[in-house]
Amino acid sequence: MACQSVVRTDLTPKMSLGRHDTPKGFGPADLQAAYNLPKDGGKGATVAIVDANDDPNAEKDLAAYRSQYGLPECSTGNGCFKKIDQDGGSNYPTPDSGWAGEISLDVDMVSAACPQCHILLVEAKSANMEDLGAAVNQAVKQGAKYVSNSYGGNEESNDTSADNQYFKHPGVAITVSSGDSGYGVEYPAASQYVTAVGGTSLKKDSSTRGYSESVWGTSAGGDGAGSGCSQFDAKPSWQKDTGCTKRSVADVAAVADPATGLAVYDTYQSGGWNVYGGTSASSPFIAGVYALAGAPGTGDVPASYPYAHPDKLNDVTDGSNGSCSDYLCKAGKGYDGPTGLGTPNGVAAFTK
Repeated sequence: MACQSVVRTDLTPKMSLGRHDTPKGFGPADLQAAYNLPKDGGKGATVAIVDANDDPNAEKDLAAYRSQYGLPECSTGNGCFKKIDQDGGSNYPTPDSGWAGEISLDVDMVSAACPQCHILLVEAKSANMEDLGAAVNQAVKQGAKYVSNSYGGNEESNDTSADNQYFKHPGVAITVSSGDSGYGVEYPAASQYVTAVGGTSLKKDSSTRGYSESVWGTSAGGDGAGSGCSQFDAKPSWQKDTGCTKRSVADVAAVADPATGLAVYDTYQSGGWNVYGGTSASSPFIAGVYALAGAPGTGDVPASYPYAHPDKLNDVTDGSNGSCSDYLCKAGKGYDGPTGLGTPNGVAAFTK
């Protein structure tokens, strides 16, 4: 599995900011405004982040991000932040600079969506599905009702058994990045038990909303949010699109284009303030939105919720992420592959 984060290399990272300087990229206030989110929901809810390898600076960097934007403290000391290995202990895996950037992006995006949420970081010992899956199970065992996964790999014929081993957790909202390579399906976004999260380009404008969105990607493909028709995973009952007999990806979306990217703070073998994108940004953000919406029903698969409330989402109708003949790579009215049913307009689409 590979992480789904993209960092802007055309911008110089900044370890610290001047007195009147602000980070480049969208911050929490921008995202709360763009997606009509409450500033005070999710109190006490735990959002789990599952990643591979260790980020030794995760807690310290998270503190810097939250301090910059005036968000409440989230530390081990006050019980808001917790970091564990995939077995639930503190025998952390080998540090890795690439995954550290991913971890910083993930915890910052949960913070942006749900400043009152607790954050549980579960670090898998490797990027193999078996270890990442064990980390997902550990997150659920720890009581998290919202679990974000910002990684993916090629589909395989045994994915359906991985579904049952790692992702079949009724009553838990599990979000997964749809991919960063344009049109094409990755696993575990293809799992019928998860909310597959696509990506958009987000721009400020003069509309009533104040923002507009289009698909992250181009018709040339190779770059942008992942989407398409699964080869192996069964279609969940709530998906009604007719161009794919198996599982369609994605379900919903949020900003993921690094060109309209997010401010992230990461100092582990990195220069501090950077601008990130990728569906690694949209997955933890949507996990935070689920947390704002409240605990899922005990036996529910929360991926079904947006399908009951499509009118409570911002429908994205422009753009494409590759070359195909239909909605699986082209945005349009209603459901489409790259952005699913759309992006959050408040939290009503993320509850029963």
